[in-house]
Amino acid sequence: MQFNDTQTSAMTAAGLNLIAQALTIYDADLRLVLCNAPFQQMFNLPPAFVTPGASFQETIGHLAQGGEYGDVTDVEAFVAERVVQARAFEPHYMERTRANGRTISVEGSPLPQGGWVTVYTDISRTKQQEALLRARSDALSGQVIAHAEELAATNRELAAMNSALEEAKRQLTLSEARTRLTTEMMPAHIAHVDAQGRYTYSNRRLYAVMPGRPTELVGRTIREILGPQAHDSITPSLTQAYAGKQSIVEFTDEASARRIRGAFTPDNNGGVYILSMDVTEETQNRTALQQTRRRESAAQVISGLAHDFSNLLTIILGLQSRLGRIDALPAAAGPLIEGTLAAARRGGTLLSTIADMTGARTLRPAATLIDSLLSDLSLLAKPTLPKAVELRINNLMPDHPVLLDSGLVQDGLLNLILNARDACGMAGVITLEARLVHDTWIEFVLQDNGPGFSASALEHGCAPFFTTKGAEGSGLGLPMVYDMTKSAGGDLRLSNTPTGAQVTMRLPYRIAVPATTGLVLLVEDADDLRALVRDMLMGMGHSVIEASSADEATALLADLPDISLILSDIQLVGEATGLDLAQRLGPDAPPLVLMTSLPVDDALFLKAQTLAPVLRKPFDTDDLTALITPEGIAAQ
Repeated sequence: MQFNDTQTSAMTAAGLNLIAQALTIYDADLRLVLCNAPFQQMFNLPPAFVTPGASFQETIGHLAQGGEYGDVTDVEAFVAERVVQARAFEPHYMERTRANGRTISVEGSPLPQGGWVTVYTDISRTKQQEALLRARSDALSGQVIAHAEELAATNRELAAMNSALEEAKRQLTLSEARTRLTTEMMPAHIAHVDAQGRYTYSNRRLYAVMPGRPTELVGRTIREILGPQAHDSITPSLTQAYAGKQSIVEFTDEASARRIRGAFTPDNNGGVYILSMDVTEETQNRTALQQTRRRESAAQVISGLAHDFSNLLTIILGLQSRLGRIDALPAAAGPLIEGTLAAARRGGTLLSTIADMTGARTLRPAATLIDSLLSDLSLLAKPTLPKAVELRINNLMPDHPVLLDSGLVQDGLLNLILNARDACGMAGVITLEARLVHDTWIEFVLQDNGPGFSASALEHGCAPFFTTKGAEGSGLGLPMVYDMTKSAGGDLRLSNTPTGAQVTMRLPYRIAVPATTGLVLLVEDADDLRALVRDMLMGMGHSVIEASSADEATALLADLPDISLILSDIQLVGEATGLDLAQRLGPDAPPLVLMTSLPVDDALFLKAQTLAPVLRKPFDTDDLTALITPEGIAAQ
């Protein structure tokens, strides 16, 4: 018969309660882990002091104030001395006479993980027998022998009990080790803080969720570990948990540029359990999906309006053209007709811009070298600038390809440069810097030395049709850049510096699959499609080995160490998917590219984006080449 951990714990507790001796187990933080019923009965303790988590210091204080240790003049000093002795974790044995006249022995043994097991035995009867033996040893030799035999029997019982206690201690140690190993393997930070906000437990995974934080937290306060900014972000939710109500919060950790989700659960003893996860990629994908849905909703509304408005503009243009061909009109009518025609044509251009902004547009991320992108951008932008306006571009990004839709990014940056040009007038300096933020974001920061953004521009600059250029502006430039950025899972921020305006564009940092012409493992269950993709890969100079399921691919990876790239469909025959294959890969596995025809809002598609680059079907050789190597971009 198999027992689970709960059944085993219950059986262990029941067995310990049958032992006549009192037993306690305290952890390294001097908190009660376990005690049996005889312990509470021996010292007549209230329930609060026999509940797991009870403080050793408070328990000793309670006993000292109740007279357990006789006349103690300075209880606080007495308790402090006992705590120091306890933290030494040294094996010890002592005997003492209690205030009620009973004599007990106290034997303590340290645990491998810190803390100790203590056994309390009432030896009053044994002491009485020893006194009797000393007083009447000559006259009671027969009784001495009888008592000796009784003591021997008692010693045998104690030896059996000690064996049981050793086994219980071993089981507790193993259980604690299994629990800690399980929590430390989880991709999340699990911790507990007491009522003062001080850590009492941590699975030492905070550094993986919030890089730069320490691993050893126990004994330190949560504000000290997180820092003022992050702590202030969670304070309302943490306060709610201290009040007895579970809460969840999401915030951006400025120190690591990560998006963090924290769950706080009260422990009903004044403290709080904490679960923290890095949800940066999830947030990026959610942002992109939300922006796509907004664009779809806007497109549905605008499509009908644009159709009707286009018809009206067509009628206006036609009638004005006919009006202009009438010879009998006075000379003053000519400029009015031309003005009307120009306004109508501007309306048509505006409609086209709106259609571009809200129409269906699929992001096509490809392997992109930031240095090449900025070099091309400079060639495009400089001819549009006045001679006295200088463009300075500084690239601080690592020199390896990243996944970006380079065309849209370049269009967005060019739009920002032209806005900065208009702000500078005939003379000024425009600075564009590209940098990596905590291996999480690609950040483009554009600054100018113009007058800066007005208060209304800072508030409404990304809203459609807001413009500070009067009749010269459409009010759609920044909104289009904002839309592109959000659709990619990034963010766009407007601000002012002491010398002018600043626009910060952040896009997710995703390293592109490195270029390779080695052996490619192609995983696709459709025979005709697999043959087509195989021909594409071989045409690019690759050798190809094929599999139709994730299990077959896993076996091939184990047997063939020379595979340099894996290209797998997400949906495969069998129970395992391409996502399962991705999660089976170890840290030394070859790069992986996933392909799919699923829509961008499908749960499997969103999950795939967090695991590997995703190639949307249908695709051709150029699309595949662009995703694998930056050199392929030139062929598109």
